[in-house]
Amino acid sequence: MSHPHPELGPPPALAEGGLRITPLGGLGEIGRNMTVFEFGGKLLIVDCGVLFPEEEQPGVDLILPDFSSIRDRLDDVVGIILTHGHEDHIGAVPFLLREKEDIPLIGSKLTLALIEAKLQEHRIRPYALEVKEGDRERIGPFDCEFVAVNHSIPDALAVAIRTPAGMVVVTGDFKMDQLPLDGRLTDLPAFARLGEEGIDLLLSDSTNAEVPGFVPPERDISQVLRQTFDRADKRIIVASFASHVHRIQQVLDAAHEHRRKVAFVGRSMVRNMGIARDLGYLKVPGDLIVDVKVLDDLPDEKVVLVCTGSQGEPMAALSRMANRDHQIRIVEGDTVILASSLIPGNENAVYRVINGLTRWGANVVHKGNARVHVSGHASAGELLYFYNICKPRNLMPIHGEWRHLRANAELGQLTGIPKERCVIAEDGVAVDLVNGVAKIAGKVHAGYVYVDGLSVGDITESSLKDRRILGEEGIVSVFVVVDSTTGKLVGGPNIHARGSGIDDEAFAAVIPKIEEGLSRSASDGVLEPRQIQQLIRRSVGKWVSDTYRRRPMILPVVVEV
Repeated sequence: MSHPHPELGPPPALAEGGLRITPLGGLGEIGRNMTVFEFGGKLLIVDCGVLFPEEEQPGVDLILPDFSSIRDRLDDVVGIILTHGHEDHIGAVPFLLREKEDIPLIGSKLTLALIEAKLQEHRIRPYALEVKEGDRERIGPFDCEFVAVNHSIPDALAVAIRTPAGMVVVTGDFKMDQLPLDGRLTDLPAFARLGEEGIDLLLSDSTNAEVPGFVPPERDISQVLRQTFDRADKRIIVASFASHVHRIQQVLDAAHEHRRKVAFVGRSMVRNMGIARDLGYLKVPGDLIVDVKVLDDLPDEKVVLVCTGSQGEPMAALSRMANRDHQIRIVEGDTVILASSLIPGNENAVYRVINGLTRWGANVVHKGNARVHVSGHASAGELLYFYNICKPRNLMPIHGEWRHLRANAELGQLTGIPKERCVIAEDGVAVDLVNGVAKIAGKVHAGYVYVDGLSVGDITESSLKDRRILGEEGIVSVFVVVDSTTGKLVGGPNIHARGSGIDDEAFAAVIPKIEEGLSRSASDGVLEPRQIQQLIRRSVGKWVSDTYRRRPMILPVVVEV
């Protein structure tokens, strides 16, 4: 089992006839999935998704893959294959197409409909090629065959990429539900056929590799939903991903059986469910859906709201309800169903929302106390079964944190894949497939690119560190006026603190230290404002640390006269 090393340098020129695979996101994390394939001087991208920020990334809206390694080669990109319509696989497409609008998008009907609706907001009209399972398309030098896989969104596809260097199969996100709601199974006969032909490298979903056994069928949730609806005597509010069509279908079915009306809340939920309904993926009885504006005219026991916010996102509808910052007010007796999993890193945010909802009297049903979610990703038993069917010569785990990637590689070894042929990479690590062997070749830069409002890439790790300090320790500003000729103090220091928990009056104790330091620096001929700022920063910082054991941001302002 090979893995990248911190000292990896840039990859050398690709060997003639070789295929290079470079993940720019999705390895070592859950989200931001993007992989670049290079052959014959051309590039093919599979997925282009976003990662959602965690608490230590304050103010950040989205995290994108780093396009810098391919920015100078966008003319060589022959297409972007989108395996399915979840945000962690399509969310960054608008940002890439901003840089070159005519890169073709290839995906299934629902996937393309979801991304095209998103691109309309960015005023981008893409060139799109719709494909379905069983289709085979030539995309530049890449011969691509699409295979049906079952996931938590309809129309998901795996892709087999054939080149003279060998065949690579990318599973995308998948599981092997044997009783899918839409009857669309993961096409195991197709994977067996590809295995017989010879899969040189398999890139496989790792999210549930640590979980033993098989994922329960999606339809198991129906009974739990019905029981929850039976017990609820007031409003029911269901929070789910805005793209989880299968889950929403079960909610609609339960609402229809209990003669309740359903309203969608949240722009992405309204948009995506409208698309799914128009395309026939969501079956909705004629009078079931109502506008949220008419809810006040309906009795509580006849209402179901379906909204976003199952991951505790601060601006999503459910979080705002929990914070009393939404037009829909949670009241005693409401039932709230969180019909989704906890994405790693979001646990605290989700439990904060659960506590907020419970505080206002809601009965909160979630994965921890009822089976209201089943995963969309294959567990260990399914992966073992899958590898025995595919018989890949090399395995590269994708889509998962480090523990998931390693667990997936170990499953591959159990099925007979040699340890040295199980390649654990990370974002930016280039893996070359040459003469049937996959090996790590080097590393390109693949850092986080932060989206903050309209700003893309302007926020740095240093900026986030400053934000964390401001949020945790506060800020102390120190204003002084000095003589530009002598460097002597003319006015101030005036000191003000915000968010530090220290009263402005307390800083009287440090003013003599600042005055003494400035007098000494003036005697030494220090006239440069930046040096004076540093002196003030050290004096105040040391005093605050010694006195209060705190480390606020110190902001000296030096005015010369």
